[in-house]
Amino acid sequence: MSDILAEARRVLEIEAASVSALADRLGEQFTGAVEMILACSGRVVVTGMGKSGLICQKMAATMASTGTPALFLHPAEGLHGDLGMLMKGDVVIAVSNSGETEEITRILPTIKRMGLPLIAMSGNPSSALARAGDFFLDISVKEEACPLQLAPTASTTATLAMGDALAVSLLIRRGFKEEDFALYHPGGALGKRLLLRVEDIMHGDDAIPEVSLGTLLKDSLYEISSKKLGITGVFDEQGAIIGVFTDGDLRRTIEKGVEVLNCPIEDFMNPNPKRILRTNLAAKALQIMESHSITSLFVFETETAERPIGIIHLHDLLKAGVI
Repeated sequence: MSDILAEARRVLEIEAASVSALADRLGEQFTGAVEMILACSGRVVVTGMGKSGLICQKMAATMASTGTPALFLHPAEGLHGDLGMLMKGDVVIAVSNSGETEEITRILPTIKRMGLPLIAMSGNPSSALARAGDFFLDISVKEEACPLQLAPTASTTATLAMGDALAVSLLIRRGFKEEDFALYHPGGALGKRLLLRVEDIMHGDDAIPEVSLGTLLKDSLYEISSKKLGITGVFDEQGAIIGVFTDGDLRRTIEKGVEVLNCPIEDFMNPNPKRILRTNLAAKALQIMESHSITSLFVFETETAERPIGIIHLHDLLKAGVI
């Protein structure tokens, strides 16, 4: 057991050191690469072979999801027709640890003939790939985590980290925000938290539980029960909401004796109902509910509106996948 853990720690320490070393190499070549990508009118085409190719696929996916149009080009397939994926205005990022990978070096002439800018990522500054690049990003590592120094381990981790550094730098320069990210992830939990608004899932019109000022507590129970939201709003003669009464309030009130059922509901209501606007994100509704330990919010058109246009319940957020 101790030998296994010692070896695992050695791997992590080597890879961590390899990533850390990249920071000291960042300079004009990196900023130039970022500016080149920002200036391009096409896509970022990332290409690499073998394990580097797998990392390239992740690089392209990360860029595409953070505002930089990108795709992966398999260099071997490129030699057999897929170079047609390249277009004027594209920027190519070619990755090879050795810088001499045959499939990569064979597509370089086509990239150059098309006049496409090239960012070279390699562990060999004197390689054919490094020399061909308009900008060169050094991803060399002192050693691989593989004790045989054969399997790409630290080198692929360093490549991945450099790709993330590019993607995040581009994200920041583009002013990419959470809402933008959610647009590319509409099916995930993050997308639902960032795109779904209160008005999309609230209950409106006749589904709003309401009783008038002066309604006896026992008569208010029907409204709470029939609307199935565990709450009712209390409204004055002008239709403005002046308080709320929940099933939790009911349990606490009944402890005072059943005779309270014949008292008007305003004697027991909470006169400060929490509110939210219909255009607010559903995630904000969840935040308010959690901070006040409540399960419902009345929804309003504006900050100054006195009559709600809907109500949203914690269960609505749960069903919508916001939680």
